[in-house]
Parts: sequence; C-alpha cells; structure tokens
Amino acid sequence: MPKGKVKKRKPKGPHKEIVEGNLVKALAHPLRAHALAILNERVASPKEIAALFGKSIGNVSYHVKKLCEFGCAELVKEVKRRGATEHYYRGVTRSFLNDENWAKLTPDSKSGISIAGLKMQNDASRAALEAGTFDAREDRHLSVTPVNVDETGWLEVITLINGTLDEVIDIQARSIARQAEDSTESFRATVSLLSFESPSPESSGEGKTETAD
Repeated sequence: MPKGKVKKRKPKGPHKEIVEGNLVKALAHPLRAHALAILNERVASPKEIAALFGKSIGNVSYHVKKLCEFGCAELVKEVKRRGATEHYYRGVTRSFLNDENWAKLTPDSKSGISIAGLKMQNDASRAALEAGTFDAREDRHLSVTPVNVDETGWLEVITLINGTLDEVIDIQARSIARQAEDSTESFRATVSLLSFESPSPESSGEGKTETAD
C-alpha cells in the first residue's frame, strides 16, 4: 500500500440507505407503525401491544415478526408462561426515523406512529397521576403554549426542540455515569416534547359565540 494512503474499512452491518428503505417499507402498514412506536420506547411483547390497541395477538405477532425481517426490531428475551413462550422485542431503528423518511411514509403510517406516541404519553401521565408522582415535585413542568409563527419561526421551534431532546439524552447519560461512579440515587422521569400545526380558529370553532334562543 502506498505510503500516506489509508485503506477504507467497510462499515459493519447494513448500509444506512438499506435500513432507511426497509424502515419505510416496514411502516407501510399502520399496525406495524403502532408496534414500532412502542418498541422504539421500550421492550414489549406482541401480547402487550395487542392489549394496548385492541388487536389479536396473532395479528400483532405477525407484524412484529415482519418488523424483525425488515431489520427494524429484534428479539431480546423469551419468557415461559403456563406452558407457552412469550417473546419480547425492541426497536432498533429509532435514529433512522428522520424528516426525510417521515416524508416517505403514507398518511396512515404517520397517523399510526402519532397515535401510538400520544397513547404512550397519555398512559405515562395517567400512571403518574394515579401513583401520586405527577405533582410530587414542585418544579415539575406542564405547559401548553399556542403560538403564531411563520415558516422561519416554525423551523426555529423545531430546531430548538430537536436540540432539547439531544440534550435530555445527554443528561440521562451523565446521570447514569454518576450513578455508576458514586451510587447516586436515581428515579424515573418522563420528558414529553410536542410541536404540531393546529387548525385555524375558524375551522376548529374557536372564538365562535353560541347564542341561546
């Protein structure tokens, strides 16, 4: 090999383009979109996912296996339960669900992912309220802020939210490192970030005055 030249190493695993293409194919079915949204957040079994969305276990199992075939999910453990085996999976393609891939999805797939994400958010909030932990901390945050923005302002908002999510993940990593070093106490928290276009006041009926006869 000539001096000064470095032979490029081939990347291990599938190329990014292949993974992205498989992700778009995998999410072409709404139920798979629902399932992957769950599996990208936590380990779950088809039985648990079926219970969440009122679907048959067989149907969900089929689509979760399809996610595995597309390389979007993987089996992490098997648990024996009363003579049967319950399989648990997790998603492995969260980082590939970017704006470019999102634009390639069908409306049904987008809706499936959004509904699954909102259900997870509602379930987490309800569980915290029922357990009494939601308002346990004086500095907990809850805000709903309607704003009027132009296209540039919208892009600024999205950039801010994406940066905030990255920093939240970094904060978690630093917390885990401190816990490993000096056994600091940790607890589970949920951080939810939303930003979406709202219907106009006219189309939503906001601002209209009803009169009684």
